Amino acid sequence: MDERQRLLKRGRYVETASLLYNAVEVGVSLTAGFLTGSAALISWGLDSTVEGVSAATLIWRLHREEAGISRGDLARRKRVALSVVAAAFWIVVAFIPYEAASRFVSQQAPGFSWLGIGILVMAIVVNPFLAWGKYRYGKKLEAPALKYDAKDTLICQYQTLVVLAGLILTETMGWWWADPVAALAIVPYVAWEGIEATRDAWGMEPGEAGRDAELR
Repeated sequence: MDERQRLLKRGRYVETASLLYNAVEVGVSLTAGFLTGSAALISWGLDSTVEGVSAATLIWRLHREEAGISRGDLARRKRVALSVVAAAFWIVVAFIPYEAASRFVSQQAPGFSWLGIGILVMAIVVNPFLAWGKYRYGKKLEAPALKYDAKDTLICQYQTLVVLAGLILTETMGWWWADPVAALAIVPYVAWEGIEATRDAWGMEPGEAGRDAELR
């Protein structure tokens, strides 16, 4: 096995760890969010779903390069993967305002959840390590996809802190509106990612072999 093959395998392991961890985030945050009625936790969990989809597409792409797939096939797979990720982003963008608006109408504060607090604190600890691994192998492989994914993981820290602050303010200050506001704070980032993924997918010709075949 040559050096690049080893790096591809290790990069795939990092993305596999990211996928598994995001699956835990999604399960715990959505469970806590629906049980307590927290729009912020539900929105955060949905965004973690998109991160999981991104990790899965990168695993797919790295595995295929390991198998020796042609550059043209990699380009086609990039377009399919980006289209799936873009669709996932837009579903989240549509759902978050709806969920937040329903909380504004009801003006009902969500219940407190140690489960929700726990997964947010865990994310603050785990995400920097995942980001470091993605950036390290992205740099070694000269793979912008992995480095961009590392940036996404770090940006998730901002979202996590916003949601955590919203839950704490709701519980300690009785500010029922802090939860839907925290949910809406996630929307600009998710929308921007949706725009970027859509633009890249539409700008990719299905059969072009000369382009760089990296996923975002």
